[in-house]
Amino acid sequence: MSDDFIREVEHVARLARLSLSSEEKELMADQLGAILETARKVREIDTVGIEPTAHVFSIPAFLREDNISPSLPVEKVLQNAPKKMKSYFRVPSITVIEEE
Repeated sequence: MSDDFIREVEHVARLARLSLSSEEKELMADQLGAILETARKVREIDTVGIEPTAHVFSIPAFLREDNISPSLPVEKVLQNAPKKMKSYFRVPSITVIEEE
């Protein structure tokens, strides 16, 4: 494994504010090397005569029309809600406060 890969892993870890052990850095560097080797092999594939494509299949994606249809009344929707506030579902707060 190259020292360049180790330095690259350390740089990315620093940007992501991650603390990695030496073993983790080596593992990540090995994985980075494998990814780059795979990319190198893909670049070597002869694509002469192959048209560029945006999708694997030539079937176009069909979108359906937006149709307005009646929905359930708010009272019916909320009738089994454990908690509600006016015409809304009331759910527990999910705010997370991180301590440094």
